[in-house]
Amino acid sequence: MRLHPFASLLPARDKASQVAAPPYDVVNRAEARAIAAGNPASFLHVGRSDIDLPDSTDPYDPSVYRTAREALDRLVREGALRRDASPGLYLYRQIMNGQAQIGVVGCLHIDDYEQDLIKKHEKTRPDKEDDRTRHVLTLDANAEPVFLTYRDDAAIDRLVAQDAAGTPVFDFTSDDGVKHTGWRVANPQAYVDAFGPIPWSYVADGHHRTASAWRAGRERRAANPNHTGSEEYNWFLSVLFPASQLRILPYNRVVKDFNGRDRAGFMKELGRIGSVKPAADPVPTHPGSFTVFPGDRWYQVDLDRTSIDERDPLASLDVSLVQDRVLGPILGIGDPRTDKRIDFVGGIRGTAELERRVKSGEMALAISMFPTTVDQLLRVADAGLMMPPKSTWFEPKLKSGLFVHLLS
Repeated sequence: MRLHPFASLLPARDKASQVAAPPYDVVNRAEARAIAAGNPASFLHVGRSDIDLPDSTDPYDPSVYRTAREALDRLVREGALRRDASPGLYLYRQIMNGQAQIGVVGCLHIDDYEQDLIKKHEKTRPDKEDDRTRHVLTLDANAEPVFLTYRDDAAIDRLVAQDAAGTPVFDFTSDDGVKHTGWRVANPQAYVDAFGPIPWSYVADGHHRTASAWRAGRERRAANPNHTGSEEYNWFLSVLFPASQLRILPYNRVVKDFNGRDRAGFMKELGRIGSVKPAADPVPTHPGSFTVFPGDRWYQVDLDRTSIDERDPLASLDVSLVQDRVLGPILGIGDPRTDKRIDFVGGIRGTAELERRVKSGEMALAISMFPTTVDQLLRVADAGLMMPPKSTWFEPKLKSGLFVHLLS
């Protein structure tokens, strides 16, 4: 694997907690505006620049991208962000509920993405790719890192342990209780050498950011008659975590109606695919099961384990089982990427949010999922397969604004 040191934009030490912001795709405009209120240093002014424009502004209007570039330039001009003196690599540690994950921050090559040395497990939507590609090209920067993983390696672990004992470049706890710490590594070449034998990395979170970085780099190449291959646009911002440290939460489903049935009719159909009983806990406890909330109470559905082909890395996923046995045949949701009758709720919001969506009348049904495991993700990617959309919810999320890769 090719790992590339870069001269990052970093927050000023006393500004890191103010600059750090949620990723652009986990908050809507109203949520982002509320978080950034009264904080001109928030990176949301870059990642979700529509918060600084009238509500009537189309999210893909050219003014959105111009405003993002203006915000990035302002943060640099005002000293909230500064460019590191020389190219380097960094560490980024997050501690949530006593569990730590620590990744190496550097750049990976767009050609390695194209050649599937950086493996994917989800398809992307063209409109979201278009949006982030324009964002990268207008900013002339990768504003938010891609969250990647790799199979654990003892040599890399030793390097990380040594550098994490040094003096951090930022260290703060965000409002959600997650502790964020970053370091500049002492010997970048040691990491370049250690990652060299690693055959693959895997996109954990950020498929659209990865695809957009690849597209932006290719556009820059095509527009540069003097392209040499040494340009920064050949690389994109990444954080690489060892697989053993990652935590995946479920990505739950809510559905608007019972596809022409009433509640009793839907429950009768569920009984045809597995055993159904009142749930003692709305959170499923084992693979091959899920819980549903059709408006009155939670029910547990257990599928016949002998009907699940564990040798198939894709069909045996719980998200695939729910899609193939409930959402498609019973509820008529053939393509969850485009069907407006379904929505997805990250597991960090809990089952109370699922109940709220149903009890409000907005949705008719909530489905609480058993989470995909990291091993399942790797198996699917290794097989060259694509998971159903919204199969994984990683926590904690990487904060935006702590590292920015400039393309020139």
